[in-house]
Amino acid sequence: MSAIPILKRILAYGGVLALAIAVVGSVVGLIFAGGIGLVSALIGTVMAVVFLGITTASIVLATKVAKGDLLSVAFFGIVMGAWLVKLIVFIVLIVLLKDQPWIQTQVLFLTVVVAVIGTLVVDVVVIARSRMPYASDVSLPTDADATADRPQ
Repeated sequence: MSAIPILKRILAYGGVLALAIAVVGSVVGLIFAGGIGLVSALIGTVMAVVFLGITTASIVLATKVAKGDLLSVAFFGIVMGAWLVKLIVFIVLIVLLKDQPWIQTQVLFLTVVVAVIGTLVVDVVVIARSRMPYASDVSLPTDADATADRPQ
């Protein structure tokens, strides 16, 4: 069984979450910091969506490259490499955006934190509700192959 349907569901729920964060964050940012707060909330939401997309894309790519072997070095290398890229991009963005006059740092920070926690909740909920088998290629005694080999 492929993890692609689960990742698609995570992206769909993540999109709904991002829309909710964008709307609520923009309204709260507008109320507390004016137009700068609105822009900051939207930038924080876009950052979260991009990072969620990078994670999902890396897992899809790694699954295809590793041909479904989730324990291969290629799989871990691609996924960990993507996480490293996300960390570097995040640090660069924070350094670049920190002192900009058109950014309200508290709104940006809170939006990113809410988005990260929200995407973690989405991941947990989707995976907990998925019907992904824990083991594969297991032959049970009740399988047709196993019953043919047993003495009558």
